[in-house]
Amino acid sequence: MNKLAICLCAVALAAGAQNRVQSADRAGNRSGQPQDRITREVRHELVMLPYYGVFDNLAYRVDGNTVTLFGQVTRPTLKSDAEHVVKGIEGVERVNNQIEVLPLSPMDDQIRIAEYRSIFSQPGLDRYAMQAVPPIHIIVKNGKVTLEGVVANESDKNLAGVKANGVGGVFGVTNNLRVESR
Repeated sequence: MNKLAICLCAVALAAGAQNRVQSADRAGNRSGQPQDRITREVRHELVMLPYYGVFDNLAYRVDGNTVTLFGQVTRPTLKSDAEHVVKGIEGVERVNNQIEVLPLSPMDDQIRIAEYRSIFSQPGLDRYAMQAVPPIHIIVKNGKVTLEGVVANESDKNLAGVKANGVGGVFGVTNNLRVESR
């Protein structure tokens, strides 16, 4: 798999989000229109946030000069940082920040670490951990795990789901991983 393609892989769309929502890890259209330029710049700014990582999920939708931010983050500062960098993009007049800050929970923190170890130590899935922002994101809220992002094939998706389900103390796993379209 092409490393550039992996870098541009998506953080899966939030459950129930509209088709036009773009993940922070997926490039927008490149037809040269102003909205497409804004889409590309929003994606770039979000993936460049210094504390955006595997336990966060950022997505967005661009409607003209309005950007709506979605997803879940572990740090309140990441929510405000995302809004701040998007507001600074030329052509963006309004930012609707709907990013959810996940509750503080030592139990959720333990589950995050256990899920990370279980998924990314698996041969075949370990290659997804090698990017600055891995294409598989592990979202944990109140003991429930959601896998978001993009993988290369159905086998990787299923393997990640099996490994996530094997972690003790988890109340449930939702596998929203998508298979990369070629």
